[in-house]
Amino acid sequence: MHTSIWQNILSSISQEIDAHRFETWFRPLVLNNTSKPDTISLYVPNQFIADFLDQHYKNLILSHAQSFSSDITSIEFTVNTLKNQFFIETDDISQNKPITTVLHNPSELTISSYPQLNKRFTLSSFVVGPNNQFARSAALAVSESPGKTKFNPLLIYGGVGLGKTHLLQSIGNNCLACHPDKKVTYITSEEFYLNFIDAIKNNNTKEFTARFRSSDLLLMDDVQFFAGKESTQEEFFYIFNTLYQNGKQIVLTSDLPPNSLKGLQDRLISRFQWGLAVDIQPPDLEIRVAILKKKAEEDNLSIPQDILYYIAENVSSNIRELEGVVIRLLAFASITKSDITIDLIKNVLKGTTKVEKVRVSIDKIIEKVADYYKVPVNNIREKNRRKEVALCRQIAMYISKEVTNNSLKTIGLNFGGRDHSTVIHAIQQIESLKTSDSYISKDIQEIISSLNL
Repeated sequence: MHTSIWQNILSSISQEIDAHRFETWFRPLVLNNTSKPDTISLYVPNQFIADFLDQHYKNLILSHAQSFSSDITSIEFTVNTLKNQFFIETDDISQNKPITTVLHNPSELTISSYPQLNKRFTLSSFVVGPNNQFARSAALAVSESPGKTKFNPLLIYGGVGLGKTHLLQSIGNNCLACHPDKKVTYITSEEFYLNFIDAIKNNNTKEFTARFRSSDLLLMDDVQFFAGKESTQEEFFYIFNTLYQNGKQIVLTSDLPPNSLKGLQDRLISRFQWGLAVDIQPPDLEIRVAILKKKAEEDNLSIPQDILYYIAENVSSNIRELEGVVIRLLAFASITKSDITIDLIKNVLKGTTKVEKVRVSIDKIIEKVADYYKVPVNNIREKNRRKEVALCRQIAMYISKEVTNNSLKTIGLNFGGRDHSTVIHAIQQIESLKTSDSYISKDIQEIISSLNL
């Protein structure tokens, strides 16, 4: 189908439904020009939107399409996995147009049979803040000069949903933009493991390892998955050595720093520490708002500023959860034909078990504790060991556990990426102090009162 016909169909649909529903569900659609003459194939941003359109709007699209061409008999929605289709990035994301890459015969495929880079994951679309600035700078350096910096390997670590995969794939995309001749390999450790098992079963481990050893840039996601898998670790160890000795770049992600990874061989952990290990911490309030704005812009969504702030204040655990709340909000608004208001987002959050009991953000608790004791907020988050700062940090952790339903791990991540055992220790310390120091109990009560729960 020609793009102009699709634009006419969209224009016709916009006359029938309200502007809010049109912007939410139809504006993000991208036509696949390679579809069959009798089919309109549309790319959608995610599976949720694909399912919703298929259930609620498929017949509407088909009826409008047939008014322009009686040859059209079906509509299909495809989540853009970007394996065979890529977006050309432009300044106006609504102008993104699909182009088709030429795939060779499957028997000729080498590393391209593994997951392809998501072209929407770029360094320019990665929202930068104090929580991830160093990681982003290191990513830029290795993507521009793979194997030529001291950051080899580069290991990026942090909690779930903080942007590690986005940054990892951004490195690959930027490397290819700077060096089109480079061979970039991206794979998760789980997929590496499964493919390695298949290679053993089919007696072609030599071909399997050759695919990785020939890479100029190897991007490996979630290396903690290798824990306990001795044969897989052994194979990856030799691949790592070959690439490193040949001056090739290796970039890894994990949920913990190298020295905290359990179940991995010491020699493998030692190699992870040869280069640079850099963490991504949970985003603060301002960065969370910026992430939400970016998400809204990418999906051509119009969300009021006060709604964005309310979401950011009440959802602080990770970026993935932030984006999930936005999708639920838009679905709820469209289904109920409601305007996006504070009351609506409150209802959406109440419907989310993980969030409904969280009465205040950890950021707000840290701010109140810092203000009460006249200590800089950054000192509480950072690894400052001064006695008075350590006490403030422990009190903030204690209050976070008392007035929110965040897990110990989530609380620790909000305090400079500390683990749950540190939080447990802090809670025990404060509980002990409360029995021996009445001033501590009084301070805690006053801080909790100031939170206006």
